[in-house]
Amino acid sequence: MGPPPRDFGGDRAISNKVFVGNLSFDVTRDELIAAFSAAGKVVDAKVPTDRETGRPRGFAFVEFEDDDTAQKSIAMLNGKDLKGRPLRVNEAENRPPRPAGGPGGPPFRPSFRPGAPSPPSFGDTMPFDDRGRPFKSKGSRRNIRRRKRGFDDD
Repeated sequence: MGPPPRDFGGDRAISNKVFVGNLSFDVTRDELIAAFSAAGKVVDAKVPTDRETGRPRGFAFVEFEDDDTAQKSIAMLNGKDLKGRPLRVNEAENRPPRPAGGPGGPPFRPSFRPGAPSPPSFGDTMPFDDRGRPFKSKGSRRNIRRRKRGFDDD
């Protein structure tokens, strides 16, 4: 059998995970585990990073062995300084797993259903530059700008 069903609404069960906010950007996962081990056995810690920059996002989640330890960590560490910043520690919300493809589900793919209007057609004409010559290929924006400025010696 699989894992027991989780209750995501109504009466919330006490969680063994805590949310840690106002986290310094240079706090590592190991430092976080060391700080929260004062309250009890830490099972895991996650420090989410920004996809583009790779830098930490300023918050983390710490998972404890049991619910009582999580509650103890909230009482002990909420407001305490870690690397010069007062931590905000509270119970993490249990959320259902999100589907792959971002916040709204699968990525957007336009579909052309039978009977729906067809996409706009731009004809079979070849695009021309400002001198009346057809573009060989569209190229990058930079190359198009260069052609317009007369740097193209074709």
